[in-house]
Amino acid sequence: MATTPGRPAARGSGVTLAMVARRAGVSPQTVSNALNSPELLRPDTLARVRQAVDAMGYRPHRAAQALRTRSSRLIGYAVQPVDVDRSTPVMDRFLHALSQTAQEAGHRILLFVATPADDGPGGPLAAYEELLGTYDVDGFVLSDTDRGDPRQAWLEKHGVPFAAFGRVWSGRQIGDWVDVDGAAGIEAVVDHLVALGHERIGFLGWPRGSGAGDDRATGWKRAMQRHGLSVRGRRAASEDDAEQASAAAGTLLDTGVTAVVAASDTLAMGCYRALRERGLSPGEDVSVTGFDDSPAATVVTPGLTSVDQPMASIGREAVRLLMERIADPERPHEQLLLAPALVLRDSTRPPRAT
Repeated sequence: MATTPGRPAARGSGVTLAMVARRAGVSPQTVSNALNSPELLRPDTLARVRQAVDAMGYRPHRAAQALRTRSSRLIGYAVQPVDVDRSTPVMDRFLHALSQTAQEAGHRILLFVATPADDGPGGPLAAYEELLGTYDVDGFVLSDTDRGDPRQAWLEKHGVPFAAFGRVWSGRQIGDWVDVDGAAGIEAVVDHLVALGHERIGFLGWPRGSGAGDDRATGWKRAMQRHGLSVRGRRAASEDDAEQASAAAGTLLDTGVTAVVAASDTLAMGCYRALRERGLSPGEDVSVTGFDDSPAATVVTPGLTSVDQPMASIGREAVRLLMERIADPERPHEQLLLAPALVLRDSTRPPRAT
């Protein structure tokens, strides 16, 4: 509705929930809670929000409130952009479990794209802030957490409920999370190889600095030392790309390793390629293991021994943690570390007699 020329707009005209949130220094979800579920907020936070509401003359849309039934019933989840020629079946399993569990809880997953490397206006958190202001999502599920990830601290600071698939890899632990014990999974791999008779066991991982990658490397080193085996010169690194991994695996093969433990199935595929380029056979000449138990692990020859992550359980636990956080913002933080499972196939065999 147009205003009369020469007269100021009515107090509260055009004021949005997001504008009130910025003035109060809280999230839009916190403003929504102050209006609809004030019992969820601390008294000082509630007072600050109500002061901003009164000062700006904010009046919520009653019809929209009735439709929303005190909640948007939306959970935000950021998907990582991937090359069109690469599939992500492991994360697909997680997303399926996430969506199904959220639906059973009466919510829907709202997908959006946001990357830690986003250097646009507002940085990597701009997409999260936009969803809070536009859709007033009830909370977020995070994944792909890494060192220096700003999301957990930002969401906690703004009072936005969240649960993460992945630990906080640097600094203090923040918020609720569920993760896989990657170090324990790799330790089980090394134990299996040692039981077969291997002693010269190399590790093919990602470049140092990634949380999950460093965790898996720690498991390899810890198990090797526990068995009294040398790790010197037996670690190589590659981006998660089979072609690059092939070159990195070659440096390990040059050291005379009889087994290669890879931090992912993709890296293991690179090791398969490096072996065949040298006229060698995975499993028969050099044992190879992966991590993720992707569909590729079952279709390659020989079948790839790999570590299976309980993606369905992770998805269910992430939604449970988020729902409980929304219901009780003051509850103690819960952090879960789930055990993976070793899936044995023909790529691991006793070393050839020398």
